[in-house]
Amino acid sequence: MSAGVEEYQRLFGQETHDEATLFELLVVAVFQAGLSWQAAASKLPAFRRAFADFDPQIVAGFDEPELERFLRDPELIRNPRKLRAVIANARAIMLLRPEFADFGAYLWHFTDHQQWVMVIAPGTPLNQQSSLGTQVARDMKRRGFKFVGPTTVQLFLLAAGVIQQREQA
Repeated sequence: MSAGVEEYQRLFGQETHDEATLFELLVVAVFQAGLSWQAAASKLPAFRRAFADFDPQIVAGFDEPELERFLRDPELIRNPRKLRAVIANARAIMLLRPEFADFGAYLWHFTDHQQWVMVIAPGTPLNQQSSLGTQVARDMKRRGFKFVGPTTVQLFLLAAGVIQQREQA
């Protein structure tokens, strides 16, 4: 198992408000679309290097030269739409600033800063959509985020600990 996969497993589901960690989890969620989470998470060391240790302020300043470099980097998943989405998402995070202190404050405001518990039937897959995931996805799209459909956002919110799934007794 790669270091990135182990690192992601350690992070997954842990409640976090840290902007860099949230951006990291969002990057994995974006790249996970159409792939396995293991494939996306295995690239965490390369993502960390490429995306300035997941500092959205730095990534928001990236443009075509950085994108061209990413497209030549064999350690990255070289999907141009997803790479552009990471940059667009960093910019969207920065645009939250007038209204929210940071990305964490934005995400957690949807749940009044409390973990949202989703009771599920035993064996239900993680990508089970929820009203919260759909609401956050809709708002993120409205604010300029890319690759943030309801399933992707649901998994992202689970990874960040905003949503916690519990099986019915």
